[in-house]
Amino acid sequence: MYRIPLFDLNYDEREEQAVIDTLRSKWISTGPKTAQFEDNFAQKLQADNALAVCNCTAALHLAMKALDIEPGDEVICPSLTFVATVNAVRYVGAEPVFADIVGDSDLGIDPGDIRRLITNRTKAIVVMHYAGFPCDMDAILKVASEHGLRVIEDACHGPLSEYNGKKLGTIGDAGCFSFFSNKNLSTGEGGMLVAGSRAVFDRAKLLRSHGMTTLSYERSKGHSMGYDVVELGHNYRMDDIRASLGIVQLEKLEDDLKERAKVRAWYEEALAEIDEIIVPFKGHKGFVSNYIFPVVLHRSCAANRDEVRKVLQEQGVQTSMHYPPVHRFSIYKGYSRQLPVTESVVERLITLPMYSTISPNDVDMITEALREAVKH
Repeated sequence: MYRIPLFDLNYDEREEQAVIDTLRSKWISTGPKTAQFEDNFAQKLQADNALAVCNCTAALHLAMKALDIEPGDEVICPSLTFVATVNAVRYVGAEPVFADIVGDSDLGIDPGDIRRLITNRTKAIVVMHYAGFPCDMDAILKVASEHGLRVIEDACHGPLSEYNGKKLGTIGDAGCFSFFSNKNLSTGEGGMLVAGSRAVFDRAKLLRSHGMTTLSYERSKGHSMGYDVVELGHNYRMDDIRASLGIVQLEKLEDDLKERAKVRAWYEEALAEIDEIIVPFKGHKGFVSNYIFPVVLHRSCAANRDEVRKVLQEQGVQTSMHYPPVHRFSIYKGYSRQLPVTESVVERLITLPMYSTISPNDVDMITEALREAVKH
């Protein structure tokens, strides 16, 4: 057991009671709780719609299909992301084109590299808002508009994060969210799709459940006596047990993010005195989720990233590295290209513990262990 784990689950008796209530209702598959979760989520994002699904990977796949991304199309995407972001491109037969990130202090996709990579086969751009900090969406949308490209936001790190007053996931053509167990909003497994147009939302909703024109819950309430299957769909539904957890988690989310902002401020202040450490997104003023807290070893630091992590582990501090770059995975070697900034950063990147109940003393302990690790 670690003295300070990488993350902590923000659960209490409210989630327990929500599950009990759902079990007692005798309806546990997709039904009223799922619909309530969708409505509540859309309201929080000031969005017109939200579609609950079994995970963010499913949301990304549905976004690709609903936006008519097809075999032979090219989709520009980051390599510094979880592999699911890129897998969804391949699910529809399209080809990923990896773009570099901005730099040590901004781990988002580089709009300039996006522009350089556009060809007559480019159909879409996928951005991933790393740690919940927004990519430069004005520049990205400008490029997309000039070339008639779709924009999909992988907002798995950023529920309620904002960019110029808009919630992440509501800026492009589709936004995809994750509710995996270690996310800001956790249902164990689960995800949400937000669409920019009603047509995209309606098609994604159809594809979510086998291409069927009505759901079981609708038929059970007498709203329909039957159904047709009009397209080859999938089984990507969320169940009401997880949706009931999501409803409670969503109610807690804003307060949780405010506490995370305090933790980030403590980290930034404590790490300012360590020359060997770069804090990406330092001084960012907007409201963000602070899903994780990444640091990057300075190029002049003599310590090896893995050696630093080992020292922290010996001190009882759990760390991670988000993420191994996708273009280096065996399955994507055929799509690999030179990404000098990404490749430099990932060799020096460490994820430190981040959750709302970390104390100032915890941050001091982590910082002191990090100071010793990089100096010795």
